[in-house]
Amino acid sequence: MSTPIRLVLSDVDGTLVTGQKVLTDEAVRAVERLNAEGILFAVTSGRPPRGLKMLIDPLHLATPLAGFNGGLMVKPDMSIMQELVIRDDVVGPLIEMLTSHGLSVWVYQGVEWYVLDLDGPHVAHESDVCQFGPKELKTFEGIRGDVVKVVGVSDDPALIAMATIAVNETFAADVSATSSQTYYLDVTHQDANKGRVVEFLAATYDLEPAAIATIGDMSNDILMFEKAGLSIAMGNASDEVKSRATLTTSSNNDNGFANALEHFILTS
Repeated sequence: MSTPIRLVLSDVDGTLVTGQKVLTDEAVRAVERLNAEGILFAVTSGRPPRGLKMLIDPLHLATPLAGFNGGLMVKPDMSIMQELVIRDDVVGPLIEMLTSHGLSVWVYQGVEWYVLDLDGPHVAHESDVCQFGPKELKTFEGIRGDVVKVVGVSDDPALIAMATIAVNETFAADVSATSSQTYYLDVTHQDANKGRVVEFLAATYDLEPAAIATIGDMSNDILMFEKAGLSIAMGNASDEVKSRATLTTSSNNDNGFANALEHFILTS
């Protein structure tokens, strides 16, 4: 490795935590070893920043938290460093497009999460994972201004795929549409992507991107793979994601995160 790694940027779901959303002792110890070697550790996720708070204490996080795939960058005390919002005139047509493709829709405005049905698909699961719940509305018509992310939800991969193509073709100048889970389509500001998170952290800590390692499992992680000096795909990632990474580790249910740090980053 020509440039020593000075910062590791990790995805959360499917990467840092297990399929049961557990942060293992092995993962905690691996991050502790990074800290001992003077290597910074940061996380990025499609989750809202509030959904990352449970990681701060066990991992002793002092770096910015990149929520909404980088749409909202906050300090560990949740103070905002950077916020990238979707243009108001795009929000309505975007919601209509996702709905027309048969997806349930969630809207994140600032720190709030809004849904039309509290019993809708994956709402209870996401509430449990992020440790806070949404507010139920009759319509999204009044939700404009400070919209950071719109999510389309479906357990049908074909619907997610078709909606992704449609959103990227229609709103390419304004938004970025990627999947953080197989059943989620995350739509954020065009510059709210994990590749930009790498650039943000590089600028914040005066690092060359080559000194940053990234690790993830989904298509929304590919952009950060492309910006970093070293990229690691999880064993549970698709073949497409693996093909875009420098290296591959074991799955998130087989300590893939800790194994990656142990074998590819840590020196002893």
